[in-house]
Amino acid sequence: MSLTALSAEYCSTLENCREYEEEEFVKLMLNYLPRIYLEFSDIEVEEAGGAFDYEYFPAYVDEDFYESVRRNLEGVMGEDDTFLETFEEDMKYSDTPVAASVSESLADIFQPLYNFISVVKDSEGENAEGAFRECKENFESYWAQTLCNVMRALNHIRYK
Repeated sequence: MSLTALSAEYCSTLENCREYEEEEFVKLMLNYLPRIYLEFSDIEVEEAGGAFDYEYFPAYVDEDFYESVRRNLEGVMGEDDTFLETFEEDMKYSDTPVAASVSESLADIFQPLYNFISVVKDSEGENAEGAFRECKENFESYWAQTLCNVMRALNHIRYK
């Protein structure tokens, strides 16, 4: 399955998450997330002649869309939505645990993937390389850690 198709399936599942019971949804996430991680970590971005001229790609996920997805996810996860975050930077300086949210974490992954597939779709594939580069950079700098952290929480939910 191509990275674009995998990303689209993940996004579609999140957009339609209210159709799932928590147990089924968690199983789906534990199927998609490792594959997404492997795809983004295994594909190297080749730099053509050094510096890459970045294009501006529109953000397809605005605050209202993000919040709608996050709230729907929160409804599916119920009381299992909160987990303790051990890799949070603030943990170094805190005597109290730092809580994180499964719904927010999944929505944080949804946002760059949805933007990526939307750019590819709207440009009929012409901007696929640039959209991938942008998504890959965001993966490396931000959402790869989020993905790993939420997988740990989802694994706990599935097998508790």
